[in-house]
Amino acid sequence: MKLGIVGTNFVATWLTAAARELGVTLYALYSRTEEKGRAFAAKEGIARVYTDFDAFLSSGIEALYLASPTYCHYTMAKVALTAGLHVLVEKPMVTHLWQLEELTAIAAERGLVLMEAMRPAHDPALPLVRGAIGKIGKVRRVSLEFCQYSSRYDAFRTGEILNAFTPEISGAALLDIGIYPLYWAIALFGAPLTVAASSTRLSNGFEGGGMILFGYRDFQLSISYSKIANSVTESAIVGEDGAVTVDKLTAPKVLRLLPRGETPETLSDHAPENNLVHELSDFVTLCQKGGENPWLSESRLLYETLERVYTAMGLTLPI
Repeated sequence: MKLGIVGTNFVATWLTAAARELGVTLYALYSRTEEKGRAFAAKEGIARVYTDFDAFLSSGIEALYLASPTYCHYTMAKVALTAGLHVLVEKPMVTHLWQLEELTAIAAERGLVLMEAMRPAHDPALPLVRGAIGKIGKVRRVSLEFCQYSSRYDAFRTGEILNAFTPEISGAALLDIGIYPLYWAIALFGAPLTVAASSTRLSNGFEGGGMILFGYRDFQLSISYSKIANSVTESAIVGEDGAVTVDKLTAPKVLRLLPRGETPETLSDHAPENNLVHELSDFVTLCQKGGENPWLSESRLLYETLERVYTAMGLTLPI
């Protein structure tokens, strides 16, 4: 498959490495600036570089990976789908549910694949955790945590506001960081009955981190996320007969089953260095062989729930 890459950030670098591992052809690159584009293409072995998006779409690519800033995702994905291309969109795919519904309709009408690049959705750790939950009895408490101090926050603290902390461009830590534990909650337990949330706003109004509390019938689920502090504890699913722990929600390496009163069991203590291979492999398989795309329904539930969180936080995001 001839894959086009949109963007030159570090996540795009991880994706190109995954493409080489899978034998996917890195056919063309789109960058807003030619200098950055040429430098990235030379490093990643991409022969064709475009600064005109329409020319990029008609360059001969069959699909594209969209790693542009969040606020560009909806518009660029819509143009690409309309042009007849499969699209893999870096998380968050959109900022509003109606955008996802419109993109989904276009993809369905044209028989194209639309997928969100949500790493844990395709990681083998997720089914391992699902299976282990069945061994801990009735779930009574869940704590999902992903706090990661941004390298760009040092600049903010000295008065320089980079794109990663500009509300109009990147939106909120909820979308950048909080989207991961939010996905885990939805993937494991579905839509919550109740939603409560609060967040920390920085001096320029950017949402730097927050906490979310979901109510389910028999248990509560808490989510903690941040771009301005690091996690110091693992995520845990606690049942009446034991618990399951996950070390890192974006790229799980160590999963443990802790049966009450019994010897702990390590479910997994290794993982590929770059788990983007899983999402890219699933995307390529769908593009080439067709079939049901189960991840789209998950994305819809994710963004339905996300809008409930927006409301609970009083958070308004630009379109």
